[in-house]
Amino acid sequence: MLTERQLSILHAIVDEYIRSAEPIGSRSISKRHDISFSPATIRNDMSDLEELGFLEKPHSSAGRIPSQKGYRFYVDHLLMPRRLTMKEKESIQSVFSTQAQELEEMFKQSARVLSEMTSYISIVLGPEMEDARLRSVQIVPLSSDKAILILVSSTGHVENQMLHLSEHVQPADLERVVNMMNQRLMGIPLYKLQTAIQTELAHLMRQHVTAYDSLLESLQISLSIERSHKVFYSGKTNILNQPEFRDLDKVRLLYNFLEEDQTIHKLLSTQSSGLQVKIGHENKLEAFDDCSMITADYSVGDQHVGTIGIIGPTRMEYQRVINVVDYLSKDLTKLLTSLYR
Repeated sequence: MLTERQLSILHAIVDEYIRSAEPIGSRSISKRHDISFSPATIRNDMSDLEELGFLEKPHSSAGRIPSQKGYRFYVDHLLMPRRLTMKEKESIQSVFSTQAQELEEMFKQSARVLSEMTSYISIVLGPEMEDARLRSVQIVPLSSDKAILILVSSTGHVENQMLHLSEHVQPADLERVVNMMNQRLMGIPLYKLQTAIQTELAHLMRQHVTAYDSLLESLQISLSIERSHKVFYSGKTNILNQPEFRDLDKVRLLYNFLEEDQTIHKLLSTQSSGLQVKIGHENKLEAFDDCSMITADYSVGDQHVGTIGIIGPTRMEYQRVINVVDYLSKDLTKLLTSLYR
């Protein structure tokens, strides 16, 4: 069990190291306004904290830096609640300024705002198609041979697909098909629509649609929808500004991992619900040995549909990043729930 003095010194060392990225000595800690202990006392406690595994001593320095165990203790026990500033809240709210915008664009903007506010790498995992069920259908003609098929799902996802039309397809045919889909296919998972339109609508289209064959074929092509999440990134180059990543081998390993969308999807989708902080080796990935990841899920009502996350060095500004991620995930949940419940 750490003493109150050791808690204060550990807290101060983590705060100073997050700010400076330089090993922290006893003299610099003693100069803080919130520390009233002598350098000699601080040195003794720093040695004890190192022996307990909360601090590490770099080979080339007399100072100490937090260990991953130290960061874990800091996050779990020493962080103080802090409200976002009005400017920070306004930056997040800007993502939701136009509710009618496409959800995909909103997820892209969410990733951008997260990376800009934190100066780290942001990831937004869009709703998984396996969870997305058809809520409404619309077909918007663009020309005599093209139209946009718009699918809105129960999770708030909007899927736009190009529909190529033969010269025999009439506007009335498109209207009939839209009505059939809205009446017969509600609640069908998006990735099953390709099969469902054949089993549920083909016989009706044969009876009521003039250009039945060509329109059915066009719909089958357009309704080829993958089951996986869409992954949106922002700020990948931010990691290059962190002193810990001057080693190009570390950067290359991390970048190679981030190029694998399916791997990122698996990593984020297996996170526990709520807000999670994984530090260094807790991520169980070599590429993340020197990284921390903060994630939070967002929902439509009670249904979890996606995840947002931040990846940065273990020397991360935890308090602020946790607040930003938590605030954005809750706002995203509120908006999606109001739009698609």
